[in-house]
Parts: sequence; C-alpha cells; structure tokens
Amino acid sequence: MRILILGGDGYLGWPLAMHFSGQGDDVAIVDNLIRRQVHIERGTDSLTPISPLLDRIVAWREVTGREIAAHVFDVSDYARLLALIEEFVPDTIVHLGEIPSAPYSMIDRDHAWKTQRNNVESTLNVIWAMHEVAPEAHLVKLGTMGEYGTPNIDIEEGYLEIEHNGRTDRLPFPKSPGSFYHLSKVHDSHNIQFACRIWGLRATDLNQGVVYGIHTDDTERDERLLTRFDYDELFGTALNRFCVEAVIGHPLTVYGKGHQTRGFLNIRDTLQCIELATRNPGPTGEMRVFNQFTQVFSVMDLASEVCAAASHLGYNTRIEHLENPRVELEEHYYNPTHTGLLELGLKPRMLSEELIETVLHTVERFKDRIRARGIDPATSWR
Repeated sequence: MRILILGGDGYLGWPLAMHFSGQGDDVAIVDNLIRRQVHIERGTDSLTPISPLLDRIVAWREVTGREIAAHVFDVSDYARLLALIEEFVPDTIVHLGEIPSAPYSMIDRDHAWKTQRNNVESTLNVIWAMHEVAPEAHLVKLGTMGEYGTPNIDIEEGYLEIEHNGRTDRLPFPKSPGSFYHLSKVHDSHNIQFACRIWGLRATDLNQGVVYGIHTDDTERDERLLTRFDYDELFGTALNRFCVEAVIGHPLTVYGKGHQTRGFLNIRDTLQCIELATRNPGPTGEMRVFNQFTQVFSVMDLASEVCAAASHLGYNTRIEHLENPRVELEEHYYNPTHTGLLELGLKPRMLSEELIETVLHTVERFKDRIRARGIDPATSWR
C-alpha cells in the first residue's frame, strides 16, 4: 500500500511510519515540527533523546534498507498538500498532524486559536484535497475519546440509535468536549462526516483513549529510532508523568480526587489499531467510527499501579492530590463501547506491573534529561 502519514515526526506518527515501512508499504510523512518548537518555547523536552527527522530517516535506511520519504511543511499550506497527494497517490492518508494538548489549548486566546486553526484547517485541507485529486483514498483520522466527555449514559462508537416522537434514526453520538483542543476534534469529525455524506469519501475516525508507553519493536532496533516521551503538564499523559515523578522522588500529582475515568491503551496497540483500520477500509460514503482503547482506569487507579510497580523496584513513592486545574466532573459514570477494533482482530496488551516497570527502567536510564519544573500544572481552565 501507499500510505501518507501526516504528523509523521510525532510520538505516534514516527513509530507508525516505521511500522508500515517495515512491512513493505511505501510510506511518506509530512510534519511541520511544531511539537519540537513548542518544547523549545516552553523550556521542556522529551524524556527520550529524539533525533532530528532527517537523521531518523537515514538511521531507518541504514538499519532496514527501507526508505521513508519525509516532507517538512504545514498541512495548512493547501497548495503543497494538494500537490503531494496528487504526486504520491496514496491508498490511505493517516492524519495525526494536529496539536494534541488540551492544556496547551487552554493557556490563553492565542493558544486556543492556534490549536483550532492548526487542527480544523489541516483536516479541512485533507478532505478537500481528497475530494479534488484522491477520491478513492481512505482517510484514517485520529480523533479522541475526549470528544464525548463523560455523559451519564453508555458511550457508543460514534453513532446512536434514537427514538423521538415515535420515529427512529441513527445519528452522531452527542459530543461534550472539555477543552478547545477537544472541540477542534469535534469540528474535525463533523467536517469528515459531512464530506463522506456529500462527496462519497471513505473515512475511519479513531476516537483514541490515552496512550502510554515508550517502545515499539522498531524503536528498539536502534537508539536513533526512539520516539518521544512527554511528561510535562502540557503534553504528558498521567501514567507517563507518574512514572517520571516516581523515579525522581516527586509526589505523584493527582488532580482533584482522581476519580476521573478514561480509556487507555499501549503505544503498540495504537499501531495495531491504525493498521487494522488501514488494512480493512469501510465503504465509500461513510465515516466509520471506532473507539480506540483497551482498558478503563481512573487516575487514582493509575497512580496506585505506578506506586506498586515503583515500590517493587525500590522507589519510595507517595500520592499528592492537587487542586484540579481543569473544569471536569471528578465523580461520573463512564461506560464506553469499544467492540469494532476487537472484531477486526485487535489483540490487546493489558497494563501490568511488569509493563510499568519497563517504563520505569527507561525513565531511570534517561533520568538526567528530566526537567522537573515542567511537571506541575501551570495552566488553569478557569
């Protein structure tokens, strides 16, 4: 297959590019390197040392003999995107090229605008380019479970069968996003669903849970192929942050009561999910939706799991409850459906003490790179 990955320099994008390339697919990636730039601006960095993009490409060629074509530009540049899609003729466009941070989008008006402009415009450009020059391509778009919020009903996969005044219909599941970032993902979903309905495009919207982990089979081939590992308050996720805090003796920072519950999955399962969606496209004219996660945990569940694993390795850890900087329910119902990817053949890797210990060992290895000042929350939703 010919696979174009937007956001191919990112935490998920780079391992995904290697994953498909290693299987013999023709892979091209696009990235504007904004994640690297934001970390420079904020004085934070990836725990793992990540090579410059072109060095990654060279290392991949040396290790495998395979080529990954890299293009550095912003997907908001419609003329360049259109030309690339027309030239490359992708079978699948995997769209990961968005700013993936709720806290970043809530810093101020400028960051909210930057997030929504980058995310909504990039997706709009992709579907217009498909409409103009690649109508047979399959769009695999990374969404987020955060689009749904935490409704007091079961969360279905994208759509809901409803009855109203004696009539029934299948409609998009109601959305209740919790940040300007999550709102941008809702706008994306609406735009994609519209394009499929009006133009007959083919798309899969992957509403992903929170991803954890560092290594994939390919990142372990050579240290130059490592992907990034963020733990700061803007881009770091709870489990990654807890592991870093445990290693440096920082209290595990739980926001509020810690009863906030979300879906989670391992980085290796993310690759598996995207591949399953890519190899098994849905029908034309439809935006198929999968809820992409494998397990559900509360924040306190994760903190307790990390404490147990860290204690087994000799770390002295404790949990500290901070005032929640976010506006979110801390006591809520949460029961999302996630059967679609399992039916396609997903074989989940469940979170275990052994897996957390593997992450802790990697954190210890790169301990000298930790910038502790970026861990505690500094961005308020209020």
